[in-house]
Amino acid sequence: MYHEMTLFGFTIDPVAGRPLIILKDAGGSTSLPVWVGTTEALAIATDLVLGSSQAGRVSGGLIPLLLEKTGLQVTSVGFEGVNDGGFTAVVKLQGENGELQMEVGTCDAIRMALVCKVPLLVADDVVRKAAVDAVEGEEFAAEQNARRFTEFLDNLDPAALGKYPM
Repeated sequence: MYHEMTLFGFTIDPVAGRPLIILKDAGGSTSLPVWVGTTEALAIATDLVLGSSQAGRVSGGLIPLLLEKTGLQVTSVGFEGVNDGGFTAVVKLQGENGELQMEVGTCDAIRMALVCKVPLLVADDVVRKAAVDAVEGEEFAAEQNARRFTEFLDNLDPAALGKYPM
């Protein structure tokens, strides 16, 4: 089973300090965090803005031009698996000679879905694995915050509290 996802928004991961893209399904019940680099986040945001400002026509750029010249059409874009903290992304294309399937980077898959206006499909296993990773990441962040707070208290000089001594 696949979840059809759309780009819900961008944020910055407070622990890693990296851009984070949030994908959500139509019902809003399933979310998928995707960590990306700053350059990739900017490119995806640009595709998102250009796509919405040019509704009804394919935005310019290399991808649409190549598809037009080769006679290929993107039929689906999906995240099929999880490996080394990233996703295995696949783009399926249809042409005169049949179907072609290519493995692409996570950001390229998101951009392809935006530019070609096709749904981003995420396999059930990917959603389950990403949810486990996100919970483990939140637990790590909570542990780090607790450790930092303990260190702060250990190094606190009572004289620094001014009129509120301990």
